[in-house]
Formats: sequence, structure tokens, C-alpha cells
Amino acid sequence: MSAILARKLGMTQLFQDDGTVARVTVLEAGPCPVTAIRTAERDGYDAVQLAFGATREKRLTRPELGHLKKAGAPPMRRLAEFRGEAHELQIGESVTVARFEVGAHVKVSGTSKGKGFQGTIKRHGFKRGPKSHGSHNVRAPGSIGASADPARVFRGLRAAGQMGNERVTQRGLEIVQVDTARNLLLVRGSVPGPRGGVVEVRSDG
Repeated sequence: MSAILARKLGMTQLFQDDGTVARVTVLEAGPCPVTAIRTAERDGYDAVQLAFGATREKRLTRPELGHLKKAGAPPMRRLAEFRGEAHELQIGESVTVARFEVGAHVKVSGTSKGKGFQGTIKRHGFKRGPKSHGSHNVRAPGSIGASADPARVFRGLRAAGQMGNERVTQRGLEIVQVDTARNLLLVRGSVPGPRGGVVEVRSDG
């Protein structure tokens, strides 16, 4: 199976044998026990459910604990399903970084950093107004609608509002190094989310 849950540890640089430098993101990936298998005959789709992030029992509900114990898994904080990956795994198995190869390309999905309420310049890349000749339109959004007709503001206009804190998928990231002893994946490039955030790693083939 070429999918796993991981925790983003941060970024660093890795010197290659040919003298080049690779800017990489370090991911602590797995081990992820298989806690459920979805099949098209029973559930309407094929998928495998993985667990990640050890935690204490008191932080989980009784249904969550019962679900994990039924699969023979310890208390885990995060569950995620990966569609189309259930054909070679069984409940009770563990997915590790050993299933990934150096040079393979993956896509990483996570929740981006929340920026709070931001204006149109930062959120959408609008240009600012003039700073001279008494202008008060330095970072204001400008006109957003006509007066008499249609006499309202249309839906969907790019305006100020909440920025970030949404699901983002970064594709085409190359695996530079696989550390099976420490359960680490080093991928070239940036990964969505803050340090410590949980991301989903899938093959991008």
C-alpha cells in the first residue's frame, strides 16, 4: 500500500552525494495499524482505514476505544481512510515507511496554516491604491458593484475574509530519503500545515 499518515516535523536541507543540496520536509510517518477495511460489496466503495498518533485512553470516547480494540490497535488519536488501497491489506497489519521508495513521487494533503481575517491584498493579491495626492484608498478593495443597477453586491466576489485553515494538497513531491529505523520520510519541497500537523501521504502516480 502506498499511503500513510504522518506528522510534519519541519524543514531542513540534505546534502546529496553529487554535492547538490535538497531542501526537504521531514515527516514522521507511521507505523499506522489497519483498523478497518471497506469493500464495494458491503460499503459501496473500496478503502482502508489507518490509525496514527498514540494517545491515552481517557482522551478517546468509548466507541472509539471499542473500534480500535476490535482491530487490535492501541489508543490512537487520528483515523483516516484511503480509497482504492484495500486490496492487499488485512485488519491488524501495520503500514510503515518501508512501503515507499526513494525517487517516488507522492502527494501530501493537510490543513494549511490559519491566517485569520485578512484583506484583499494579502488574501487575493489585489494591488493597492496610490499613496500620494491625498488618496485614502491605500489598501481598500475599491468598487464592488454599481449603484442603481443592479443595486446589490453579487455573490462570490473576492473580498476580505478568513484566510487559510483549509485542506490543501501538494502534488509531485519527490521522496529523497526513507529512514525505516526512525520512521521518517524526507520529501523535496514544502508540505501544507504547521509543524506538528498531521498530513496524509499518497503515491502520486
